[in-house]
Amino acid sequence: MAKNTNVTTPAATNGASPIKKSTGRPSIATTINELKSTIDTTLSNYFDSLTPKLKLIDIFLTFLVLLGVINFVYVLLIGNFPFNAFLGSFISCVGQFVLLVSLRLQINEDNGQKFFKDISPERAFGDFIFASLILHFIVIHFIN
Repeated sequence: MAKNTNVTTPAATNGASPIKKSTGRPSIATTINELKSTIDTTLSNYFDSLTPKLKLIDIFLTFLVLLGVINFVYVLLIGNFPFNAFLGSFISCVGQFVLLVSLRLQINEDNGQKFFKDISPERAFGDFIFASLILHFIVIHFIN
């Protein structure tokens, strides 16, 4: 048996429209506007505070993430016939991403002075190049 869910309020019985009670929750438009302003503030602070070197590293990091996603989507849609080629390319993207994040942490003035006192930015870049060469050498030999 169905329960009667219609509730008659005094405002509804005399022909006037029912009164809406405030629930205390912000509207969707307010939430979206706050989200947009937060994103705009974050992006403006990001672009104002970073050096060109760090921006270039961040662009390369974004490229590596997109390349990894494209590799993964390709395997899902087309197939993974030479599976070692997929693994090599995906591991190359992930490994290069990790090495680049390490370089970014060492070059960043905010982090570099605290944690990497003995490592100069030139030494960090040299270590990055050497580790990248080893990574790609291993990936090429893995693919055959």
